[in-house]
Amino acid sequence: MATETPPPAKPGAPLPSTEEFTAVQQSAEFGELRRSYRSFAFPLTVAFIAWYLLYVLLSNYAGDFMGTKVAGNINVALVLGLAQFLTTFLIAWWYARRAATRLDPKAEAIKSRMEGGA
Repeated sequence: MATETPPPAKPGAPLPSTEEFTAVQQSAEFGELRRSYRSFAFPLTVAFIAWYLLYVLLSNYAGDFMGTKVAGNINVALVLGLAQFLTTFLIAWWYARRAATRLDPKAEAIKSRMEGGA
């Protein structure tokens, strides 16, 4: 696993040592931050990919269904295609909200402790 040294947050501030980074990475607090992120991001990613693949499969193999008129010249394919955009924006909004309330405070606490030398 490649290890990158992040740039200092404040000009002239000393970088934490490799041992400090390793200690934080192995801490329970960092583990909880990773679990919080993964428990949200991974299931949503899988669900969205499944939803996208369903749309592609329906487009390829269920042409009659996708061509069904919903209203006027609007068919099921158009509705589901637009729903792809809607779900993309909803997931992005939901993630941003969740990150701001649950992930960012935990990450900021770890960061400030690292920068403070604690």
